[in-house]
Amino acid sequence: MSRVAGEALTPFERTITLTDMVAYAGATWDWYGLHYDPDFVARAKVPAPVVDGQVFGALFVELLQDDLGPQSFVRELAMTYRNLMFAGETVRVEGLAEEVQDDRVTLTLTATILASDFGPERPGSQARATVLTGRADGPGAR
Repeated sequence: MSRVAGEALTPFERTITLTDMVAYAGATWDWYGLHYDPDFVARAKVPAPVVDGQVFGALFVELLQDDLGPQSFVRELAMTYRNLMFAGETVRVEGLAEEVQDDRVTLTLTATILASDFGPERPGSQARATVLTGRADGPGAR
């Protein structure tokens, strides 16, 4: 799907459950106890299991591919983390096309953690992405 500069992608919201986090840990072989183990979480003195920061990256790529279509290929994704997100919280994922060329789109992305028992609405992650349009080995890949 083609875009114009200044156009927003279709945002979505997702609640990340403990089950999601265990499945993610299994898929990535990242079994750090802070993401699922209640005893580890208690010793760390955090209120609940912490969502792995890379989940934000997965959500950003989902947004890009769902909105830009099957012929879009993420070339670069640079992220920064702003706050911890806990199991059971909901995140809103949004994107904005900043620059559009024939073979690529440059976008800014945000993940906002919605208000919950753990605190008010707060930024979760911000990113900048370059997405190739057409083919993964097309002119934009060079």
